[in-house]
Order: sequence, then structure tokens, then C-alpha cells
Amino acid sequence: MNCREISEFLRDFVADELPEDVRTNFEGHVTACSNCREFMKQYEKTISASQKACDDPQEVPGELVDAILKSLGRPR
Repeated sequence: MNCREISEFLRDFVADELPEDVRTNFEGHVTACSNCREFMKQYEKTISASQKACDDPQEVPGELVDAILKSLGRPR
């Protein structure tokens, strides 16, 4: 497994949805690759921060929603 594949399988790894053989290869690469270990740590921190933000929802400013939708080419 290489670094590109790690990024492709990361979501499934965190969700514990990888087949055993793929999981073994994934874990072996992450153990050997400091860049992928760091990438994985940052990914897990992002998930944690997102979950915390959803636990305490706040009103999202309409301007922010409009800007996001505009950047996606979608009307509100």
C-alpha cells in the first residue's frame, strides 16, 4: 500500500469497514510512514472537532450559507 491509497482508504479504516487483508496492509504502511501517521492523526482530530461542533449547534449566519452555496454554484 502507498500513501495515495492510505488517503483513499482512511474513511473506511476509521469506520472499521476495511476487509481484514486491506486493514493489515493499511496498518503496516501507517506504522512505517510518519507522514501517513501524521495525516491520520489530523484526520481523527478533524472528525473529533466536527462531532463536538455538532454536539453544540449554533445558528449559522445566512451570509455564510449563501457564500458556500454560491461557491458550489447552487442557489439558496
